[in-house]
Amino acid sequence: MGLIVQKYGGTSVATIERIQAVAQRIVATVEQGHGVVVVVSAMGRTTDELVGLAKAVSPNPPARELDMLLSTGEQVSIALVAMALDALGQPAISLTGTQIGVITEADHGRARILHIPTDRITQELELGKVVVVAGFQGISSTRTLEITTLGRGGSDTSAVALAAALGAEVCEIYTDVPGILTTDPRIVPEAQVLTQVTCEEMLELASLGAKVLHPRAVEIARNFGVPVVVRSSWTTAPGTRLLTPERRVMPHRDLEVSRLVDGVELDDQQAKLALCNVPDRPGMAAQLFGALAQAGVNVDLIIQSIQAGETNDIAFTVHRDAVTQTERLVRDLMPTWGEGVTCTVSAAMAKVSIVGAGMVGRPGVAAAMFSALGEAGINIDLISTSEIKVSCLVDLAQATQAVRVLSSSFKVPVLPTPPGFGGMMPVRGAALDDQQARLAIQRVPDRPGTAACLFLSLAQARVSVDMIIQSERVTWVEGRPTRDIAFTIHQDDVALACDALETALAKLACGTLTIDREIAKVSVVGSGMVRQPGVAARMFASLGQAGINIQMIATSEIKISCLVPRALGKKALQEIHQGFDLAQPQAD
Repeated sequence: MGLIVQKYGGTSVATIERIQAVAQRIVATVEQGHGVVVVVSAMGRTTDELVGLAKAVSPNPPARELDMLLSTGEQVSIALVAMALDALGQPAISLTGTQIGVITEADHGRARILHIPTDRITQELELGKVVVVAGFQGISSTRTLEITTLGRGGSDTSAVALAAALGAEVCEIYTDVPGILTTDPRIVPEAQVLTQVTCEEMLELASLGAKVLHPRAVEIARNFGVPVVVRSSWTTAPGTRLLTPERRVMPHRDLEVSRLVDGVELDDQQAKLALCNVPDRPGMAAQLFGALAQAGVNVDLIIQSIQAGETNDIAFTVHRDAVTQTERLVRDLMPTWGEGVTCTVSAAMAKVSIVGAGMVGRPGVAAAMFSALGEAGINIDLISTSEIKVSCLVDLAQATQAVRVLSSSFKVPVLPTPPGFGGMMPVRGAALDDQQARLAIQRVPDRPGTAACLFLSLAQARVSVDMIIQSERVTWVEGRPTRDIAFTIHQDDVALACDALETALAKLACGTLTIDREIAKVSVVGSGMVRQPGVAARMFASLGQAGINIQMIATSEIKISCLVPRALGKKALQEIHQGFDLAQPQAD
């Protein structure tokens, strides 16, 4: 039998009784002939309580001292689990991140793992012991022994990283839910357990608020081919298996920062249709994309920006071969929308993308892409972002140069166009994020480098940006074209973002910056939606039939996201979950 890494979250070790139950499960695994390394979180809400203590002492505690304090939570857990194992007659030893020598960046509160030496763990395993490791923590240097913590989801990250370093047979993540669910069961009680998900789907679902598995843990599993299973701490159900690539040799250094971007992709067969002055009312997007789906037209990117008065603009891309048919269908619909609606067709466009699981949670990656294109004089027409890909629509005449610039800038190869996922369910899960705010900047100069200037400012302030939408509306200011740019961030980062943007907005002579905190993002995710017409239309129809107006739309190959009023967020999630029949038992 091989080595298994098991991770138990805070709820799994919240009480002495639960710790004893965890110990029994660990012993049962050992009795099956496996070596076992266990990673545990702090008990229950200990970390939150420690943060509360720190805030009571100081409104702005030093990051170093906060890490020193927070790391004690896991130290309590590992000692108690080791004691519980010993009481069952199973030899065990607890080890902190410092005792193992987990080396991280010197970035208190959100450090990334650079290296995990395995000598100490291997020695203890050879003595027949279960090794109980403190998750969430490491040290920035073997010389100074400065304690660091990994931030939210740090124990998940620790467990998968250990499994990668040790070459474990599998990493089992034990939690208080039976696996990865189609959506949040607190909002949709009939949510179903998925038997398996791809890494790409899990990265998107995790970033959208599915807190079962942190995106950084999925990133490591994907990059190094670590088999991962998410299971319940309370049952013997099989849970959800994460579909990972073949195992890859671990680097000796830079474990979490070695592969920010894997490569560059090019789709030079795109055409864009831009609709302006579309009435802003529920059901409009459903009508448009429903008609295209019925005609078998496959839509790639869909962008709907912020409204202007009572109208909005919608841009989308299709394969160049379908542009004539698509334009005809759109123009047939336009008379039903009233006067003033316009349609512009750009038949010679290309989509250039940077791809990589390593860009998860790294604000500077998208900004670096925009900067590289801007410095080369390449104007960005549309932007689409996801956790694992950032795509920009550019003029076809500049596509080759754009690919060359990005390949050189990120020092990565040009990848072949990815295949579709035939036979898979088009949508695997739905998610709600009601902790976002939308910032909209009016009259941004429409020239190369402006997006780079804005988003580099945010990246330097460590503000992570989610959706980015550049409007199709062009407003002429002193003879120069401008467009509106809207984007979403976490609500906690609004003040930081406003401060970071102040200089850039003045430098670019932009218009007004407005903030809307009363929004929520609902999304559907599925690798099977690639090249399957009608998925977006089905989502828009679910919202439109419920009378829920869509305020913004952004898509990637495997994700469709809509901004809706925050007060209707839960209802929107319920409607789209029902609209895709996700309450039915899920097939592989």
